[in-house]
Amino acid sequence: MRPRVKPVVGVSTCVKDVDGFANYAVAMKYVDALAHGGDVTPILIPALGEILAIDDILGLVDGLMLTGSMSNIEPHHYGAPPSVSGTLHDPLRDATTLPMIPAAVAAGLPVFAICRGFQELNVAYGGTLHQRVHEVAGKIDHREDRSLTPEGYFAPVHDIALAREGYLARLLGREKIRVNSLHGQGIDRLGDALTIEGVAPDGLIEAVSVTGAQTFALGVQWHPEWKVMENAISRALFAAFGDACRARLDSAAARWRSDGGGEHA
Repeated sequence: MRPRVKPVVGVSTCVKDVDGFANYAVAMKYVDALAHGGDVTPILIPALGEILAIDDILGLVDGLMLTGSMSNIEPHHYGAPPSVSGTLHDPLRDATTLPMIPAAVAAGLPVFAICRGFQELNVAYGGTLHQRVHEVAGKIDHREDRSLTPEGYFAPVHDIALAREGYLARLLGREKIRVNSLHGQGIDRLGDALTIEGVAPDGLIEAVSVTGAQTFALGVQWHPEWKVMENAISRALFAAFGDACRARLDSAAARWRSDGGGEHA
């Protein structure tokens, strides 16, 4: 068996309507950020829900990315009342990602969760969400201004204070960063086994890590995938994730060789 050239990273997908047909889809910016910023090979994981053999998928990849999306997690997953009318949901994505996250972490896979993926990470570990952050007393409006061009609404708009001595602060070598903001929901109660890595000026949690994870297991509420190579913070995040996936691949290759797998290569 020929060894892999690069680590393979599974990427969550959404179910989206295109001309009346359901499609498994992901925005190109996530895939491109992985390929260019992480130097990995992305593959898409279909949102098949309960029929997806999660352990089989996780056995094929060296890392897992959970992307952002226009849809929101159905609130029954965290014991909340139904969403307001018109809220976009994706039940097949929920049924795919929520059980996959703790399974991936338990398997020692690097996990990188962004925006909706960040919220999935929290819910998967028993946390809850504010369904409409802008209506919560003391919170600012974290939604983007869609009257602007993408260059405008993906621009950095507020600071994140990083937890002193936290993983993210140590990785980036600073205690404050400036990020974009394109979300209407956010963390209310922090999930079990999650550590706060950064908060917005209004106290909203915007970065977490999985406590005691074997490797990179990080979630961020903002969008570092946007023009990743033009932003030093984003490059550092994707490079660290890619390095963790390479370490996972190298470890698996070493085990395979020690088990005699390379005798006839």
